[in-house]
This record gives sequence, C-alpha cells and structure tokens, in this order.
Amino acid sequence: MTTSPALAPQQAAQRLATMTVIDVRTPGEFASGHLPDALNIPLDELRTALPALRDAAGRTDLLLVCASGTRSAQACGTLAEQGVTATTLTGGTTEWARLGHPLDTPARGRAVWAMERQVRFTAGSVVLTGLVAGQRWNAARWISAGIAGGLVFSAVTNTCGMAQVLSRLPHNRSDAGALEATLAALRARTENPA
Repeated sequence: MTTSPALAPQQAAQRLATMTVIDVRTPGEFASGHLPDALNIPLDELRTALPALRDAAGRTDLLLVCASGTRSAQACGTLAEQGVTATTLTGGTTEWARLGHPLDTPARGRAVWAMERQVRFTAGSVVLTGLVAGQRWNAARWISAGIAGGLVFSAVTNTCGMAQVLSRLPHNRSDAGALEATLAALRARTENPA
C-alpha cells in the first residue's frame, strides 16, 4: 500500500492560497467548520466528481481534508488509482483547529457531530443496549459481540462500515443539487484562478 503525500497544518497554512481544498467529510460535518474556501465533495461522491477533480488537479494542487486525515488519505488513494495527484492534511480539521488555524462556518450551518463521534455514540449505544437486554435475554449479548467484532475489523482494515452506513442518514447527506453546485464552483475556480 502506498502512502499519499501529506502536509502538516503549518505547511498547509503557508500554501493554502495556492491550493484547491476539497473537504471529503459529510455535508453536516463540513457545515460545522471547514478550512477557508474549502469545497465539500463527500468521500462517497468522489468517483462522481472525478472528471472535475482530474481537471482541477491539472491546474492547481489539490489538498484533501477530513476530520482526522483518515478519510482524506483514503480519498487521495482513490484519486491516485485514477492518476490524479492530491495531498492530505495531516491530522485533518481537528489538528488544524487545535493549532489555532481558522475554520469557516456557514452562517446557517447545521451543527452535526464529526463522523468518528457519531460512530462512537452509535457503537456504544448498541453495545450498552445489547448488554442491558442480555440481562433478560441471553441471546441479546451477541449484539454487543457483533459490534465489538466490527470495531476490531474496522481497526485492522482501517475502514468503517458503520461510518459508511451513518453517512447515508439524512443529516449527513447533501441537499439536492449541492454536488453539482460544488463541481461548478470547482470548475470556475480552476478555470479562472484569482
């Protein structure tokens, strides 16, 4: 497995004006705060956006961002398979904000938990429910065991099936036409750089 090129937050801050920033988190996460001038193309929409991203990468450097750097590294790998070069932000928006760099928040942005927090809440709730229900029905403990196995598998493979399922919930989805508007903005930016 190859690793994608990465920039530390300080390096990215110095080059931000010369890069096109693509945030691959869910729209709800993006609305809770993102790097200045970032565009939101959720990870599950990346292949749809590939032609526009390929064109943009031919004109400017792409910086892919998520909450921790895991999803953006995955997105860089997906793009690399298609011959598109992109860089990931080490530590994601979490590290960016921790170091005091600014985050833009839309005026009417929805406050949605980061995907990692949603996964922890959901997994913990299901495990707790399985253990409590297991006091009355022994078989219910298998629910907790299943979630535990899924978490181990997630750690070993560096993937998260629960995050993929949660990303499809309405509060994590784009509004109709949002991707098309983002791709139009991406094309406009890279065709007419400031």
